[in-house]
Amino acid sequence: MPSDDLELTLGLETTRKELAVSFGGEGAAERASQPGIVPMRASNKLFVFSDPHKSKEHGYNFDGWAEGDDLGPVFDYTGTGPVGHQKMPGLNGTLLNHTAQGLELYLFISDGYIKPGGAKKQRFVGRMQVDAVDPYVERWDYDSNGVLRRVFVFRLRPVDLEQTDMRPEDAVQVATKTEAVPIPKLKEPVKPAEPGAKSKKTEKHSTGQTTATIPGGERIVNRREGQLVTAFEEHLDQAGHAFSSFQITVEGEPGTLTPDLYDETDHALYEAKGLTTRSNVRMAIGQLADYRRHLKNPETLRVAVLLPSEPTADVKALLKAQGVHLVFRTETGFSGFPLPAA
Repeated sequence: MPSDDLELTLGLETTRKELAVSFGGEGAAERASQPGIVPMRASNKLFVFSDPHKSKEHGYNFDGWAEGDDLGPVFDYTGTGPVGHQKMPGLNGTLLNHTAQGLELYLFISDGYIKPGGAKKQRFVGRMQVDAVDPYVERWDYDSNGVLRRVFVFRLRPVDLEQTDMRPEDAVQVATKTEAVPIPKLKEPVKPAEPGAKSKKTEKHSTGQTTATIPGGERIVNRREGQLVTAFEEHLDQAGHAFSSFQITVEGEPGTLTPDLYDETDHALYEAKGLTTRSNVRMAIGQLADYRRHLKNPETLRVAVLLPSEPTADVKALLKAQGVHLVFRTETGFSGFPLPAA
């Protein structure tokens, strides 16, 4: 049985071994050197450890407090698996489904050493939960062998903001250079984390809507954009076009820019929107203008907005005035594709 001699309170500094002994039950101390996701099932807890000093060594440079949104702050946490594409079963699946498995989630950040040459000091950040609506995003980075691979970046939200140790130095690291990394479009789906669980790709979903319970009540999340991108990828594939995307980092800024789709055959960049409204189209125009500045041969790169239906005449005129092509879904396919010759 786990002991109660260690209390998870704000400001706690401890070690992984102490946590394992206190909360892991018989033999748990042996798990102190496990990867950063450590279930303590004897105590119905799941500990995750973020180590900014080792992150780049393993291709993990996404961890930290992100910009957040209207629901509050978000801590980005990269899943486990230092070599090759990360997989969702196993420990990553446990983190994804911690609520369903009855595990309370606790976040720690590595913060120096207990003494020179001693164990790493773990600073308790607070109790968290994986975001119910967008639990993770897919990102790309180089593993310890220098191979580009997919990683899962989980979006963790504080359960109690007043009991969360948020520090400026724990923010997501800013990029040291501006770079657009070409990334492939993986055709194999993410394997379900648990039997019967639905798989999730970045912004791709099999149903039109998802209902999720979050701290604010029920929220209906529209997935039409993901459906639209998936359908257009199939359309491109049938047309014999190769496609991929980019992950763009900007010097001095945290996070990444991720265009929806790049048609390699036509040297064309697409930004998809799930709603055919003026505000969505205006946003897409701005995103495309931002993306193209960071890509090779921007003077010959064609850009297009991908929509689920035909917009109004004035919105069409807006796109034309900005030199942005329009492709929209119809009952029989996609109008506006292929793009007119440059």
